[in-house]
Amino acid sequence: MKRIGLTAGAMMVAALGGIGAFAASTTSHAAPAKTYTFAMITHGQPGDTFWDIVRKGGEAAARNDRVKLIYLANPTASGEAQLVTNVLQQHVDGIALTLAFPDAEIPMVAKATSAGIPVIGFNAGSDDWKRAKMTMFVGQNETIAGEAVGNRLNSEGAKAAICVDQQQGAVQLAERCQGIQKTFHGKLDILYVAGYDMASAQSRIVAKLQQDRSIGYVVTLGAPFAPTAVSAVAAANSKAKVATFDLTPRAVTMIKQGKIQWAVDQQPYAEGYLAIDLLWLNRANGDVIGGGKAVLTGPAFITKDNIDVVAAFAKAGMR
Repeated sequence: MKRIGLTAGAMMVAALGGIGAFAASTTSHAAPAKTYTFAMITHGQPGDTFWDIVRKGGEAAARNDRVKLIYLANPTASGEAQLVTNVLQQHVDGIALTLAFPDAEIPMVAKATSAGIPVIGFNAGSDDWKRAKMTMFVGQNETIAGEAVGNRLNSEGAKAAICVDQQQGAVQLAERCQGIQKTFHGKLDILYVAGYDMASAQSRIVAKLQQDRSIGYVVTLGAPFAPTAVSAVAAANSKAKVATFDLTPRAVTMIKQGKIQWAVDQQPYAEGYLAIDLLWLNRANGDVIGGGKAVLTGPAFITKDNIDVVAAFAKAGMR
């Protein structure tokens, strides 16, 4: 019996060894994982540091997922649509796209998907990504974010406010102002400014504040405009307060100082990171995340009470 047991044990060890050898042989001869090339295309305007944070998040995901990332930006409808055409000609494996100009971009999205290239929407297009038949969407629902701002203005007793829009025609900015209008009980005027010409923006805000002394809040749709709005309030000798969408290190400092009341944070680093990471999951594993709904990264209110939590991350260029 002892001899039989030893023989059986020896056979078992030999069998396991054989399996292990087979597994090692299989592993050593496995085909290397495919290296994907993804394009990230945005409507970012020159001078807007928000997009630097988005890009940084996308680059971090590309490093972790070991993919090649092409980053491109154009602030116009025709320009962003043309960028999609350009990357299709480069035969990329996936596209992360801000759907800021749906009418111009949806035909380009259709070309990509018909060629078997997944397109993930992020940042802009929360109300249009399904119509565009995108695979997934990552970002903030801008209408909901605007509604939250309107409610906050009500809670602070504001009777009149202005919504400063720096890119007329970009749907996500229009949705923010529209959201505010839905819930704000007071008077809201939309003030369009010419891109990132801060001198011109300040002049327009000053003129509006001098024209209407009842304005109690200036809400900027991009954090780089918040310090300009603060200067405009002072120049107009107005009592209006300033709030903003998004963050910059300077905005963080001014929230600490009480010069900016609060910011609506959609976490752009997370948007960029998740857009690329979800593309990789889709190509490498067939995953579709969100259950048919957007993967939300905001909104969250950043105030003087919680600014210290994100200040270090903002200083590092990640918030």
